[in-house]
Amino acid sequence: MQIEKNDIKRNIFTLLNTNEQIIYTMSFIKRVLSTITGIFVFCIICFFLLFILGALFGRASEEVVKVESNSVLDLKLDFPIKDYAGKTVFKEYPFLNEDKKNGLFNLIDAINYAATDDKIKGISIANNFIQAGISQTKALRDALLTFKESGKFIVAYADIYTQKDYYLSSVADTVFINPVGMMEFKGLSSERLYFKDFQEKSGIKMEVVRHGKYKSAVEPFLENEMSANNREQIIAYLEGLWTEIKKEISTSREVPVERLNTIADSLLARTPELAKASGLVDKVAYHDEYVQGLKWALGVPSDKKLETITIQDYAQYTYPKLKAKSSENKIAVIYAEGDIVYGEGNENNVGHLTTNKAIKKAREDDRIKAIVLRVNSPGGSALASELIWREVELTKKIKPIIVSMGDLAASGGYYISANADKIIAEPTTITGSIGVFGVLPNFKGLADNMGINAEQVSTNQNAITYSAFEPLNDNQRAYIKEGIIDIYKLFTNRVAEGRDLTAEQVEAIAQGRVWVGTDALQNGLVDELGGLDLALERAAEAAEIEDYKIKEFPVFEKKLDEILEAFGIAKAKETILKEELGEANYKLLQDVKKMSQKKGVQLMFPFSTEIK
Repeated sequence: MQIEKNDIKRNIFTLLNTNEQIIYTMSFIKRVLSTITGIFVFCIICFFLLFILGALFGRASEEVVKVESNSVLDLKLDFPIKDYAGKTVFKEYPFLNEDKKNGLFNLIDAINYAATDDKIKGISIANNFIQAGISQTKALRDALLTFKESGKFIVAYADIYTQKDYYLSSVADTVFINPVGMMEFKGLSSERLYFKDFQEKSGIKMEVVRHGKYKSAVEPFLENEMSANNREQIIAYLEGLWTEIKKEISTSREVPVERLNTIADSLLARTPELAKASGLVDKVAYHDEYVQGLKWALGVPSDKKLETITIQDYAQYTYPKLKAKSSENKIAVIYAEGDIVYGEGNENNVGHLTTNKAIKKAREDDRIKAIVLRVNSPGGSALASELIWREVELTKKIKPIIVSMGDLAASGGYYISANADKIIAEPTTITGSIGVFGVLPNFKGLADNMGINAEQVSTNQNAITYSAFEPLNDNQRAYIKEGIIDIYKLFTNRVAEGRDLTAEQVEAIAQGRVWVGTDALQNGLVDELGGLDLALERAAEAAEIEDYKIKEFPVFEKKLDEILEAFGIAKAKETILKEELGEANYKLLQDVKKMSQKKGVQLMFPFSTEIK
């Protein structure tokens, strides 16, 4: 009887356990089916959304911007201005491709075209808060000066003039300001924060190894105040920039440079009345009065609409007309804008793979007779910089390559420029900074304060290159220092060879020192002062061609699912699989997939492993 009861209990337990397994299995199948259904529904929704977006984008691209007769070009520059607006392609969804035409040189081309367009009677610069660098602003200003030679008018209006806005607007025939507005005209300044005490108090420290007495990017982690060397170079390039700005404003406004310094020192343009009395503005008026003045100048009745077109729309309008040149010769303009990184690049950084792909493509295209590398970068990865340098070196043996520097071509930005056939910088370009540093975060102090202790185990003396929870020991610091000195020597050698300078000459202008374009010309770091137009002229001369078309690089390739995932709108298929299978199972799946794709003899480690 007891046995029967036990058997019954076991049977009941087995039955319950089986039922739980069945319920768990059914629940798992239900979750899988729900996921599959969700993915299926999501794909259908995405398809229709993409279809609608494609139709909208396609229709928008077919629309032609119209320019009415007796129009004013509205130079409102309150959007981020980059040298290159960028061309983006989606291989799977070509109707989503983007080819914007609001980059710096698209705007300049539009201003140049407006000078000969009978429908454009003049340019209005109004209420900007311009989002561009000083060299970019100068390039726009130079285009406006050329535009004035056509005899057409330029007028400017603002409620508030920042110094950069005024620098641009000072080119106008008549400068207006709001009666209750204000003007900023006080000179240039720079401020840096220093973190030495903060590091000691917080326990978060930056381990710094550098070479070059002027390499001040890491100084805030080492000191509590600015060094004399750093102050010297900051004063030098600030004064260099301010000298150029004052000189150009002085010419346009017919106000002596000495008087401009007095106005800045005493803030004699801080109010509309003072600005007018100082000769920096011509008229104090409200915006509606400014518009009425434009109507009067164009012969438009006061009760009629003033025809205007924005610079962005006009750039879109003029691009096809400029592109229609018949020449078979081409000059490639390759933009290197942003931090230099190892790997793929995008609109915001210079990836060595993307940049080198563009250089190689231009080099191998027989229709492209010369290359202009437009550099606007503060530098970045030493390895990536060297790899781009190498591609430039290979290219200049086949066709001319000219560098055009923008706002900033420093450190790695100068590295990738140094071996070009010719370097052209704006007077306001910040360049040089030939030096190297390394920064490693260290949390030893913080860990001690939190009661955390890190213990390491290794097989060899130097197996642990660095731990964020231990301070650098003498050996580690020595090895890192050795590597940095090696890179510095390589950097200075590249500059010496590329610029035909001696090692001593390079060392005298290196050490991490930053130079403004006018000084860089004097010390041999650049060949001429000018913008992209001069670089194109020099490229054409080197290639011995007169007529040419411009072809811009790089083209950025993107995947829609990655963009949607970045914005949290959707998840890439890899993310979905990881969530459903788990990280370990997903990795196993990937290993199987890789093995199935391999063909021929492989030299591989016999099993998958990960060593940290």
